[in-house]
Amino acid sequence: QVQLVESGGGLVQAGGSLRLSCEASGRTFSTYTMGWFRQAPGKEREFAAAISWSGINTYYTDPVKGRFTISRDNAKNTVYLQMNSLKPEDTAVYYCAAVCTVVGGTPVNCQFWGQGTQVTVSS
Repeated sequence: QVQLVESGGGLVQAGGSLRLSCEASGRTFSTYTMGWFRQAPGKEREFAAAISWSGINTYYTDPVKGRFTISRDNAKNTVYLQMNSLKPEDTAVYYCAAVCTVVGGTPVNCQFWGQGTQVTVSS
């Protein structure tokens, strides 16, 4: 089992930045891939970014490439999502996910999920 707790969401103006954090507990953190997903109002949840257990491999969906950076600190059991140059279309609930299987650069299955944190970008 893995328990996940996200933090760092909030309200920001377009062009601003936020950093999301997700602290994990339970299974040894340094052994599994972590991901961030998001769900905008009225839309399905979508993949945003993922990072391998070592931190060497990172994956991003095209809309966030060059603006978002995923990283992890295995000593702190925490994964981060640094979001820069935010746009109103980035408004969503952001979910942290753990023990993800990546196929073709996209997590196709994650076993554990956090409760989500709201990110709102005003124009």
